[in-house]
Amino acid sequence: MSTTSVREAYSRLADRYIDLFGSVDGVDPQDLALIARHLGRVPGPVLDLGCGPGHLTGFLRSMQPDVTGIDLVPEFVAHARRHHPGARFRLGSLTDLDHPDGSVGGILAWYSLVHLPPAEFDGVLAGFRRVLAPGGALVVGFFDGDDCEPFAHKVTTAHRWPVDEVARRLARAGLAEVERLRRGQEGERRPHGVVAARAVRPALLARA
Repeated sequence: MSTTSVREAYSRLADRYIDLFGSVDGVDPQDLALIARHLGRVPGPVLDLGCGPGHLTGFLRSMQPDVTGIDLVPEFVAHARRHHPGARFRLGSLTDLDHPDGSVGGILAWYSLVHLPPAEFDGVLAGFRRVLAPGGALVVGFFDGDDCEPFAHKVTTAHRWPVDEVARRLARAGLAEVERLRRGQEGERRPHGVVAARAVRPALLARA
């Protein structure tokens, strides 16, 4: 699925999406604690890739002054700038990062990889690893499932990923898992997975 298709789908539903998901009040406290543990105090800049309405960028900004939210959807970026003036936001795509190699201390990809075709997943993770400094942190949130499979998401087609498979692909990209979190179906909320990882230093990667 093209980034243009994803952007247009979210633009059509931007107001409704912001109303439903645009506040940290709707984020599970366990998730917020995990994000804070791994990204709240990292040295160097943090990127919130696919930041949506900017609520998690704002959350990170309370701990980490150098954070930037990046999203495809103009409506999300405009909302984020209005409601989180202390943080930086810009339009952009996580599939085309223009940051120098090793220049980023941490990345949050919170449900921003779920619309990627599986064939593109490894390339995007390689892009994350390229811009992360050695030891840099990555937190990925996604729909958990027994198999990697598409489903009819309310905005546009999304994919479920088994947590073990996400961890395996992270490792292949040079990102070593350090923590995971899973929750099953909760009402209308689908099963949920999070993996936190660190960019493996070159010497460690060579021994892997």
